[in-house]
Parts: sequence; structure tokens; C-alpha cells
Amino acid sequence: MHADFWHQRWQEGRIGFHQDVPTPLLVEHWPALALPAGSRVFVPLAGKSLDMAWLAARGHRVLGVELSRLAVEQFFQAQGLEPAIETVGAARHYRAGGIELVCGDVFELDPALLADCDAVFDRAALIALPAALRLRYAREVYGRLPRGCRGLLVSLEYPPHEKEGPPFPVEPAEVEALFAPDWSVESLQRQDILAEQPRFIDEGVTRLWTAAYRLQRD
Repeated sequence: MHADFWHQRWQEGRIGFHQDVPTPLLVEHWPALALPAGSRVFVPLAGKSLDMAWLAARGHRVLGVELSRLAVEQFFQAQGLEPAIETVGAARHYRAGGIELVCGDVFELDPALLADCDAVFDRAALIALPAALRLRYAREVYGRLPRGCRGLLVSLEYPPHEKEGPPFPVEPAEVEALFAPDWSVESLQRQDILAEQPRFIDEGVTRLWTAAYRLQRD
């Protein structure tokens, strides 16, 4: 899971993880976080996700981070926005329309950027990482978010021997183990989506669930 892997995926257009609509579980469950307008929302491994535009349209200040410059530029082009660009260290910051998208490595993100985040939305980050990196990600990235931070996490579950990730399956027990004891984890919804994912069926997957969790930093 080196950087070159993701750069190549974007260059070749192999981005089956990208959705042409906002994540349905985001639309359904985000209001339950009861965040006021103006809250700063962190979106890790954001790609060119329409979820960022959806959050910004609801008055949130969005902070995304994405490794691929191509993805970042495609996002703003698709939104019809001309971002201001600033280079800070090894990262490039793109800002427009209430959205700041940092092009860089999420593990090297300036901790000060996360210090005032009120919430996090994670649909494609945790499940994009193999097990060893998931633990590091939970400790180092989520660990920089402040007390009181709220989150909505979306994961996938499938028999791990049936498919080579990414995306990787993350079972409920692992979610609990990754985020305890610093975060309270509440399961909001689990649903069978195999019939809606022919790509997984073609790869031999026999069970596929998506799950949504509400997180609260203690």
C-alpha cells in the first residue's frame, strides 16, 4: 500500500471506490451528530468524494486530505471551483467553497490542522488500509483529533479470504478494538449490500455488509 499504488490507480482511472452521489449512510445518519453550522469536519483519504460538497452545502467547514493531486484537481473542477493554492512544507493546500483539501500524506498531516476539528467523516479511509496500517491510522490520525470530536464511520464486512483488498473488511470487533478506550463507538446500522455490488460477486465474495458507526472522542 505504497503511495505509488494509489497514484497509479488514479492515473489509470481505476477508482471503483468513487461514488457519483453522496454516501447514503452519510445522508441518513449525519443529522444525528447534531453539529452546528460552521463546524469543521475532517474527511480523510477524501479522493474527489461528493461527500465533501454535501457537507459544505450544509454549512460545515470541510478539511479533506488526499494523496493524489489528480484527485484533488478533479474534485474542484467537478465542483466548478477555482481554488487558491498554497504550499506548506511537503503538502499543497487547495481552498475554495468552504473546503480545504490538503494534497499530501495523511500520516504527515500537521497536527494543528486537526486540533480544531469538531467531527470526522470516514467512508473510504479505514477500509483502504491493511490491518497494520489501520492500527497506526487509528492511533496517529484519530489520536490527533480533540476531545469532544464526533464522527461517522462507514465500514465493509466480507470474508477476508474471498477477496484481496482494498477495500479491506473491518469487522465490528476490530472497530471497537481500534478506537477504544479513547472513543465511544455506537453501531448505527448494518445492511447486506452484496446484490448491489456485482464487482464483489464477480470476485467470488459471498457475503458483503456495510456498517455505520457513531464515534465520540471521550
